[in-house]
Amino acid sequence: MRIVVAGTSGFLGKYLVSKLNDDGHEVVRLVRRQALRPDEIHWDPYGSEFDSGIVGGAGAVINLCGATVAGKRWTPAYKEEIRASRIVPTEVLSRAVAETGVPVLLNASAAGWYGDSGDRDVDEFAPHGPDFLATMCRDWEAATEAASAAGVRVVKLRTANVLSADSMLVEKLRPLFRLGLGGKFGTGRQYLPWITLHDWLAAVDWLLTFSVSGPVNLSAPETVTNAEFTTAFAAALNRRARLTLPGAVLKLIGGEGGAELLHGHRMVPKVLVGNGFEFTHGTLDQAMKYTFAVR
Repeated sequence: MRIVVAGTSGFLGKYLVSKLNDDGHEVVRLVRRQALRPDEIHWDPYGSEFDSGIVGGAGAVINLCGATVAGKRWTPAYKEEIRASRIVPTEVLSRAVAETGVPVLLNASAAGWYGDSGDRDVDEFAPHGPDFLATMCRDWEAATEAASAAGVRVVKLRTANVLSADSMLVEKLRPLFRLGLGGKFGTGRQYLPWITLHDWLAAVDWLLTFSVSGPVNLSAPETVTNAEFTTAFAAALNRRARLTLPGAVLKLIGGEGGAELLHGHRMVPKVLVGNGFEFTHGTLDQAMKYTFAVR
């Protein structure tokens, strides 16, 4: 299959392109910088009119574009960048696949759709929350409307926290936990959805050809609280999660983005499980072994 991928410079994009190439697909990478390789095409979704012909003839388009929501303070300007970096490329690619007849668009979304959902299960039919990330995800997913209206099979990838040895979450937490400074955030009762990189890649590959459309929760079937997650994370490093990072401190250090760490989403992958997708790492214990295995 010829697959056009946008957002290939990020963590997930890098690994996805590698897997697709290994599987024998012809991958075309849309890059914002100057194209340097035969498999790259320069594009500017914010600038001049995008040439829809670039995606013509593709069996699928995968869009993973979006500025990071972690590690930066959410100033009004950066919140606008978070929104624009997702919504604008999605609108451009959605129109392009509609105009050229590409049959499949896999478009990134996020667990943030659900807002702070407490301890209730949230599957793909649950409404979006009221906070910034939730309403941003609502508008992000709505930006695929041109493709859906043209009969394209659109899949919205609501991705949970991704676990691997080099994922952002693991790289930020591991040094603290190794020093014995790890622990739960706030009360620790908020749910923390997760999925291993291996299962995320397998699910995206499965969704390229399986006849599913609409939102899909890319999260593992086992739901755990922040306290349960941090306890397991510490144990994998032969440490104990002794400390508590108070909510007030998170808000003081990170502002609105820090407060987001106190929100929980008890995501359940109803669409994946209901259609027979099999997780390799369905439990947190399996995920920790995968994440911290010597490679």
